[in-house]
Amino acid sequence: MSTRLPGSRYRRVFDRGRSVRGRLLAAWYLKTPDADRRAGVVVSKKSFHDAVDRNRAKRLMREAFRLLVKEGRIPEHTEWVFVGRSALGGKRVRDVVEDVAAICARISGCAKPDVR
Repeated sequence: MSTRLPGSRYRRVFDRGRSVRGRLLAAWYLKTPDADRRAGVVVSKKSFHDAVDRNRAKRLMREAFRLLVKEGRIPEHTEWVFVGRSALGGKRVRDVVEDVAAICARISGCAKPDVR
């Protein structure tokens, strides 16, 4: 099963969801009984001028989410939209995983940040 949020659901998450800011990204989330654990990613040209950098930032956020879903550290029935901030540039997947886990822990105690 794919962890990608369909494009038609982004507006719903932005309109009805809540936001949380992390060091590297901002996250919008929406908890509903019919939602799957899926995430969409957004990176602006203002934060990352080059397409290569924007695509890398999106890949990092998707991979971090995928790893956390695999570990069961993302709550069920939640849809996410991650908005990359300029601080994401030059970071590794581990840094993004830690940031997403911390955001998740803050919203509902759903995941404990993995300190390694």
